[in-house]
Amino acid sequence: MTDTVPSPSSATPMARRFRGYLPVVVDVETGGFDWNRHALLEIAAVPIDLDQDGRFVLGQTASAHLHPAPGTEIDPQSLEVTGIDLDHPFRFAKHEKEALDHVFAPVRAAVKKHGCQRAILVGHNAHFDLNFLNAAVARVGHKRNPFHPFSVFDTVTLAGVAYGQTVLARAVQASGQEWNAADAHSAVYDAEQTARLFCTIVNAWPRPQ
Repeated sequence: MTDTVPSPSSATPMARRFRGYLPVVVDVETGGFDWNRHALLEIAAVPIDLDQDGRFVLGQTASAHLHPAPGTEIDPQSLEVTGIDLDHPFRFAKHEKEALDHVFAPVRAAVKKHGCQRAILVGHNAHFDLNFLNAAVARVGHKRNPFHPFSVFDTVTLAGVAYGQTVLARAVQASGQEWNAADAHSAVYDAEQTARLFCTIVNAWPRPQ
């Protein structure tokens, strides 16, 4: 597969930095580890933005809680880890198509803002998140998925190179930021912490000429 790349003279700083891709940090919480079988229960996406000094910063987070899709399963042990209460009265869950629409719309707007060709998923063990996202897209037949179907930026690799750490909590702490274990395993918290980790590492890297 090939991608159309903006010419260097016309590309925005973001498009030039990542070859026409917009990094978007995604975290999912699920009903298990098998993306073909287990339910997608939470999703959060954080487009990466640029501040006035050209440094990478977090954009606006979009998130949704989801009803388990028909035919998917939930491993009770997964709920013990995440603490998700599917029957909580203030969960305000959406069905998969509506949830994907809700998250994809601001991602597409951010892609357009930066003159990029498409989003590229950034995650900690990124293919786990991408596989669950792609499975949900396939279930609902979504036609406007802004993410590259298989390429990712993985903060496990980046943090391993930068800090010698591969566990998210330890990598975040090694980057000089705080980690609150009580808030972990929430899609929003994990996505925003992963986004801060990504920005810290990339901002410290020499800019390509």
